[in-house]
Amino acid sequence: MSYEVKLDAFSGPLDLLLHLIHRLEIDIYDIPMSELTEQYIDHIHAMQTLELNEASEYLVMAATLLAIKSRMLIPINEGEIDTAELEVDEADPREELVARLIEYKKYKEAAVQLQELETERGQVFTKAPSDLSEFMPDEQMVLFDQNVNVYDMLSAFQKLMRRKQLRKPLSTRVARQEISVKDQMRSVVNILKSSGGRVMFTQLFEADDKPMLVLTFLTLLELMKRQIVIVEQQNNFDDLSVLLQKEDIDDEFEQITE
Repeated sequence: MSYEVKLDAFSGPLDLLLHLIHRLEIDIYDIPMSELTEQYIDHIHAMQTLELNEASEYLVMAATLLAIKSRMLIPINEGEIDTAELEVDEADPREELVARLIEYKKYKEAAVQLQELETERGQVFTKAPSDLSEFMPDEQMVLFDQNVNVYDMLSAFQKLMRRKQLRKPLSTRVARQEISVKDQMRSVVNILKSSGGRVMFTQLFEADDKPMLVLTFLTLLELMKRQIVIVEQQNNFDDLSVLLQKEDIDDEFEQITE
């Protein structure tokens, strides 16, 4: 009567070691090398019996396990006991193996998670990007033609704040001001009108207190959103210019609640 032995497929010797550690319920930080080495070599013999083509790396790992087991079985003479007890910092022969096993375990778990994500993503059907510009109003399409985006605005504002910080006085008096976005929008538009409809970006930030600077910046973004102003930059690294686009904006202000 014959019996059939089925061996799981392993991707390498570390994979086999993790399987044995899990099956034998071994603490990976305190590996009993004698038991683990015996189980590993039995598995290698089973591979040979079943005429499986075991890779040379499995044999190298077997030799490594035997070397570690031998180092742990070396007896200590009675005269060397005191010296051995003092050598508390001596490296554990299993330390390198444990580190390799833990690292391999991390990658194996990550591979399982990636496989699950791939399976989940395979259930999703996507549509290729298409041009929807024909469905957008003309006034919104104008915004895409501007050579200045919000990141350019943020970069210019950060440079402005750094310059303000350098010129900040050693002592100052803080006075609370209640100014709404709506009021600041009127102020910015009035500055543009009095300057012929164009000013430099930095000219709108004459104040020295941070709340007022932030309010002006948010106001400028709101004016751009409503297409009351546009911001231009002639060449790379040049200062930004703010241009007034609409003269009659009373209707725009009536829609603002703050």
